[in-house]
Amino acid sequence: MHEPADQEDIRHHRLGQDLRHLRNRRGGVREPVAPQSETSERGNIVELRIPSRAEWVGVARLAVAAIASRLQFPIEDIEDLKLAVAEACTNCIQHASQSEAVRIRFQIDSDKVVVTVQDTGLGFSGAEVAPKQLGEAKESGLGVFLIRSLMDNVEYELNPESGTKLTMTKHLPT
Repeated sequence: MHEPADQEDIRHHRLGQDLRHLRNRRGGVREPVAPQSETSERGNIVELRIPSRAEWVGVARLAVAAIASRLQFPIEDIEDLKLAVAEACTNCIQHASQSEAVRIRFQIDSDKVVVTVQDTGLGFSGAEVAPKQLGEAKESGLGVFLIRSLMDNVEYELNPESGTKLTMTKHLPT
């Protein structure tokens, strides 16, 4: 097996391992999921829609890992981004309509990545879900607490008509 030689090789090696693991679990990707991209005045935008099923969360993790790697985020921050995106997608899958896709939007700027995860669920009160202290958390309610601890900025928009939108920002370390 090839041993990674430097940070860039390590990032690519981990991405390859994640992709192989996802393919092995699913028996190969059967449904095409093609990210769309565009350029705005603030940076590049990549949009991804995944089925509202747990086995597709790995695709969102791979996408954010590839984007963060391209921006040269440290490996620890890439792992934080992957975990935050996975938690956000999992929350969507658990609390929203199974028939609707989870929408993930990555706004890529030179110094940060802004990730928006949106579903059609009814939403929740972020203050009710996120404990002020870790000891106050319920066993199943750590997702929001975890996301807030991993990301630099987290905002929720709750709209009964359009669903829940979570926007998370991670800055490149200076």
